[in-house]
Amino acid sequence: MATKDNQNSSNWLTDYDKYLIGEGNNERSYQKMGAHLVELNGEQGVHFAVWAPSARQIQIVGDFNEWKGEKHVMNSSDSGIWSLFIPGLKEYSLYKYRVITQDNQAFDKSDPYGVAMEQRPKTSSIVLDLDTYQWGDDEWVNHRGEHQGLDKPMAIYEVHLGSWRRATDPKWLSRYLTYRELADELIPYVVNMGYTHIELMPISEYPFDASWGYQVIGFYAPTSRYGEAKDLMYFVDKCHRSGLGVILDWVPGHFPKDGSGLNYFDGTHLYSHSDPRQGEHPDWGTMVFNYDRHEVRSFLLSNAVFWIDKYHFDGLRVDAVASMLYLDYSRKDGEWIPNQYGGRENLGAISFLRKTNEVVHGLFPGILTIAEESTAWPMVSRPTYLGGLGFSLKWNMGWMHDTLQYMSKDPIYRRFHHNDMTFALLYAFNENFVLPLSHDEVVHGKGSLASKMPGDDWQKFANLRAYYGFMWGHPGKKLLFMGCEFGQWKEWNFDAGLEWTALEAPNHQGLQRFVTDLNAVYKNEPALYENDFEWTGFEWVDANDSDNCILSFVRKAKKSDEFVLVISNFTPVTREGYRIGVPTPGYYQEILNSDSSFYWGSNVGNGGGKNTDDIPMHGYKQSLLLRIPPLATVMFKLKADEQPIAGQFKTAQLRAEQLKIDQLRAEQLKAELLKAEQLEAEQLKAAPPKVEQLKVAPPKVEQPKLEQLKVEPKVEPKVEQIKAVPPKVEQPKVAQPQPKVEPKVEQPKAAPSKATEPTEQKSSKHGKK
Repeated sequence: MATKDNQNSSNWLTDYDKYLIGEGNNERSYQKMGAHLVELNGEQGVHFAVWAPSARQIQIVGDFNEWKGEKHVMNSSDSGIWSLFIPGLKEYSLYKYRVITQDNQAFDKSDPYGVAMEQRPKTSSIVLDLDTYQWGDDEWVNHRGEHQGLDKPMAIYEVHLGSWRRATDPKWLSRYLTYRELADELIPYVVNMGYTHIELMPISEYPFDASWGYQVIGFYAPTSRYGEAKDLMYFVDKCHRSGLGVILDWVPGHFPKDGSGLNYFDGTHLYSHSDPRQGEHPDWGTMVFNYDRHEVRSFLLSNAVFWIDKYHFDGLRVDAVASMLYLDYSRKDGEWIPNQYGGRENLGAISFLRKTNEVVHGLFPGILTIAEESTAWPMVSRPTYLGGLGFSLKWNMGWMHDTLQYMSKDPIYRRFHHNDMTFALLYAFNENFVLPLSHDEVVHGKGSLASKMPGDDWQKFANLRAYYGFMWGHPGKKLLFMGCEFGQWKEWNFDAGLEWTALEAPNHQGLQRFVTDLNAVYKNEPALYENDFEWTGFEWVDANDSDNCILSFVRKAKKSDEFVLVISNFTPVTREGYRIGVPTPGYYQEILNSDSSFYWGSNVGNGGGKNTDDIPMHGYKQSLLLRIPPLATVMFKLKADEQPIAGQFKTAQLRAEQLKIDQLRAEQLKAELLKAEQLEAEQLKAAPPKVEQLKVAPPKVEQPKLEQLKVEPKVEPKVEQIKAVPPKVEQPKVAQPQPKVEPKVEQPKAAPSKATEPTEQKSSKHGKK
């Protein structure tokens, strides 16, 4: 819809607008810069404005003047902003700016503020009205803060739209799905999987497919690969009406050298530094923004506002923040210039990031800003008035690096690297963290997550399920890249769809079901998300059982007394008779077990739950005697009301299978009991034990044998009786020493064992796309 202004061009782009842009404080410069359908002096047409202070002349060329700009020379101003109103020009007209430099060079540039562009390899900008789409997501937008507060569950599904799924095409064999097709296929899939948010990898227009969108030339134009602007609006609108938040991957750290883009825009380094020690990124061959230049700050600040304002995105994940913060990022000595205080901090970038966070949070309450920051820079997710950068959340790259390193090792060696799994808890509450398993971990020869896991196929998928269970129990919001939810074997390929045929196999089906149920339990248990960023929401039960590679901890709710017990076993050995201390006596229901046969596991469990014993352990007055499944994570919750049916899980998907599972479990346990009795009888016949020797032997008698004395000789499929049988002769070393009968030995609560400052996060150099 054309904007009415019956005066002249100067009343459309006022001196005050120019002043704010020049000051670096224009938060919505896109409303005046670029191409806009307006009415001036009673005529409909298009008003153009572009910043190019060093140009000798700017012409507008397009399909309306046969790409000859002599008729449409723009008017200059002291601010360096050129403007022109062309009457009669229509929507969807193609155009570029022909820049004539001071030395009479001429080249055509796309509009930096252009809101639409041609499909690659063409780069013309397109006149487009963004205000005609009728949104239907008012309910979501008006209550955005209630949907994605820091005390709300957040399970993010990271997606590259071009390679999630491909459509068949008679000419090209396969093609991209459109925004509208993705709305019909991707959104229901993500909803059914139980995620709360979709995170889109960059969709601002980019020329090079292999950059995945991280080398942008159209900062205000959604890529035309998947359709038009209104189609993207439809996609976001439908996400909101389906209960999903949408996060956009935003790239304000650098831009490519493409001739039609920002580089050398008016014949000078307008958007970057002229000195390559400041202006060029050595790893990616791109140009670094000059954050000290006010017009550049207005351009980027307005861009952040633009995507939330015009496309209703719920948050921005800011790419490569570390490369913005440090002047010496990925540079050797002599390859960078210190700031005015002699330091390596990029003061302009720091100021820009703080300003951007202040503005977007002020204009759009409830939105999220998320920093991909891979160093130990302090207070990234703390308010600017406290000296922080002002982000809502920060990716925990150290957690990702350490835990993946641990999980890739053979279980026989994991006991020597136990601190890789506990170290993150030393700094877990210094920031508001997201735990990311992103696209960067499954590309460039790193292999898929499934291929990183050791062992045979069963162990690989058991490892993944145990790892995901540990991750969802760990403090912090969650992010998982597409394809990882069903464990595709191949690493991610941006130029092909996911390996959907893998879902024909039961191991992939089981992992997908587990992630679905994991999300369901996560969203249903406030203890797992309400208190992610406070020590009061977490308590170790035992962090030091490295010999058995078992970690156990409690997650606590913020608004109630509810808590969830999480236990992870990272060896392929079932730990029989493993005693765990718990805060409160009662019946503990097993609400999730990654080893369930429903997930392609071995179906080792605890019959749906266990009652506590009045035996002190881990600093608690009571404890549970459990059977810990191999390569598995199990979660328990205190059941205040009546005891549930044995084997009952909370998620709806398991209820239909539970009777079959209970019967199978009873048969397996009965067979184990008979086998143990036969072995014991054979051993007694071969070498009868000397009673006196057994009495004076070292105290290897374990507490479960006290219970065995009470067991009736007849065999019944009751879980409690079956669990009390004598241990098998071939059974491996007992997982954990049991207390003697007489004294009540209390184990002190353990702390992470890595001797490093709690505030220092492990980091890995973040490779770029």
